[in-house]
Amino acid sequence: MRILQFVALSLMVATPLFAQEPKVSVATPPPDVKAPPADAQKTPSGLASKVITPGKGRTHPGPTDIVTVHYTGWKTDGSMFDSSVLRGKPASFPLNRVIAGWTEGVQLMVEGEKRRFWIPESLAYKGVREPKGMLVFDVELISIASVAAPADVKAPPADAKKTPSGLAYKVLTPGTGGRHPNASSTVTVHYTGWTTDGKMFDSSVARGMPISFGLGDVIKGWTEGVQLMVTGEKTRFWIPQDLAYKGTQPPYGMLVFDIELIDFK
Repeated sequence: MRILQFVALSLMVATPLFAQEPKVSVATPPPDVKAPPADAQKTPSGLASKVITPGKGRTHPGPTDIVTVHYTGWKTDGSMFDSSVLRGKPASFPLNRVIAGWTEGVQLMVEGEKRRFWIPESLAYKGVREPKGMLVFDVELISIASVAAPADVKAPPADAKKTPSGLAYKVLTPGTGGRHPNASSTVTVHYTGWTTDGKMFDSSVARGMPISFGLGDVIKGWTEGVQLMVTGEKTRFWIPQDLAYKGTQPPYGMLVFDIELIDFK
């Protein structure tokens, strides 16, 4: 098995966020579902919103941050077409991977806030697919996680350690365990990967779910590097191309990963 093929993120781009069928087909729409009320805030793009419950946080997400939300969406005739609330599971995604109205609107929010959005068709699916027309969402912002490229993404800093193979690494958060995995271990990790120009190409953090795999089944830089870690540790690795994909497939060049070792066996 080869990880790091960034399949999940490409699927997120190709498949709209709101394509899943809710478990329950009916939800009571808000009384102002037909049109934004007079006290709704409006942006130059045409997005309208109204705070339903103020948040307790102060930080607003950026366009590339990963947000975790609960939401319900209706068409202006009151028919509900999607709801994480009815599925009983929040959704997590990079904010720049969804419809423009979400990308713009959720950046207005802080953690703990619940806001109602009236998203014009031009900021939703542009009339090319269902649901068409203006869409109305109640969104609760649960948490924000950043996957912005680190400041040292271009090259290993002076205090990074290096192995004879050319692998560079730096411990970001010490672990609590005393044992190290070996090449035949099955590990469970959270990770984010960037190219040296700062572009993120894969992230279990963005998907909101850690990944497990055999440590001997991945690129050499991972096989070597994760064996240096202990449980609970978070480390940044700079993996040269010859320990990654050897220039035979993207992503090319040196790759940079933040890896958190959650468990291994």
